[in-house]
Amino acid sequence: MMQDLQQLTLALSKGRIFDETLPLLEAAGITVTENPETSRKLILATTNPHLRVIIVRASDVPTYVQYGAADFGVAGKDVLIEHGGEGLYQPIDLHIAHCRMSVAVRAGFDYVTAVRQGARLRVATKYVQIAREHFAAKGVHVDLIKLYGSMELAPLIGLSDAIVDLVSTGNTLRANNLVEVEHIMDISSRLVVNQAALKLKREALQPILQAFEQASARMA
Repeated sequence: MMQDLQQLTLALSKGRIFDETLPLLEAAGITVTENPETSRKLILATTNPHLRVIIVRASDVPTYVQYGAADFGVAGKDVLIEHGGEGLYQPIDLHIAHCRMSVAVRAGFDYVTAVRQGARLRVATKYVQIAREHFAAKGVHVDLIKLYGSMELAPLIGLSDAIVDLVSTGNTLRANNLVEVEHIMDISSRLVVNQAALKLKREALQPILQAFEQASARMA
C-alpha cells in the first residue's frame, strides 16, 4: 500500500514546456525514457520507478492536477489564470517557456484612438479571462470572441478589431501584417501541485520539488 501511495504522476504538455522541464527533472536525477514527439504513448516511464509522466493538452494540466489524476504538473501562467487555480498549490515559478501576453491589431488600425474614445472593441482571443480583466481595468468596453487557433486571421478578415494572444518572437504577427500595441503581462510556466498529494505524498514529492526550485533559481 505504501508503495502505491508514493507513486507519483507528473502532467506535462508536448512541445516547449516538455523540452524545458527536462533539465529540471535531470537536476533531480530523473530522465524521461521516451520522447513524446516520436512516441504515441501518453504515459511515459522515467528512470525513477516511482515517477511517471503523462502527456496532456496544455490547457488540461491544471484539471488533471486539481482532480488528483496527476500529483503535480507544469503549466503556463496564462493557463492557470484561465483555469482559476482551484485546488492547486503553486509553489514555484520555474522561469521556463517565457513569452508575453499582448494585444495586437492589423497594421494601420488606430488602436490608441479607438481605446481613448471608449468605442466597443471586438477582441478575438483564446484567453477570455485575461482579456476581460485587462480591458475592464482600462474602462474599455469589449465584445469577446473566443477562438482556439489562427488568432492572427481574425483582424485580417474583419472578425475582430484586435486579438489578445501569446507572443514569443513576434514573427507570426509580422508575417500577417499585425502589430503589437499593448503588453498585458509576462508569462512563464509554474509548478502546480495537488493539495492532497502534497500532504499524503510529501516524502516522495519533496526531493523533486526542491530540485526543481534550486534548478529554476539558477535559471531566473
